[in-house]
Amino acid sequence: MSTTINSAQTFTLERNAFGRLVLTDAQGGLHEHVIPVRAFPITSPERGLSLVSSDGHELAWIDTLDEVDAPTRRLIEEELASREFMPEIQRIVSVSTFATPSDWTVQTTRGTTTFTLKGEEDIRRLAAPALLIADSHGIQFLIRDQKALDKHSRKILDRFL
Repeated sequence: MSTTINSAQTFTLERNAFGRLVLTDAQGGLHEHVIPVRAFPITSPERGLSLVSSDGHELAWIDTLDEVDAPTRRLIEEELASREFMPEIQRIVSVSTFATPSDWTVQTTRGTTTFTLKGEEDIRRLAAPALLIADSHGIQFLIRDQKALDKHSRKILDRFL
């Protein structure tokens, strides 16, 4: 049975030969295939992070990544980057039609892409003024601040909201 560790770094973290994270707790217990999970990935990505076992049990809680040493932080950030894929929409270039389904061409933090919006219900309002848009393949696109978009993008978006 594992117990949750509130950080001030009472554990060590390293990669095994298979590239998976291994946590060693203060009692010397080894936990293989550890997965970092953000508590609030959209509204507060830098605060609240849990290291969980492969069966979903929390092994360690980290209030902020600033409280762990640099090598541990690097391992956690690498793992998060490989698991999380949520491009942020910076501009809506065009939509194929104002009825759904429609193809959207957008500029994101990961480059320009086109995706299919199946229905207006796939645009979810988050904590104002953020939106989350799911494409037909389940990929999530974030609009952090819809008011910060250019006029053309806001006009297109308003037609779907």
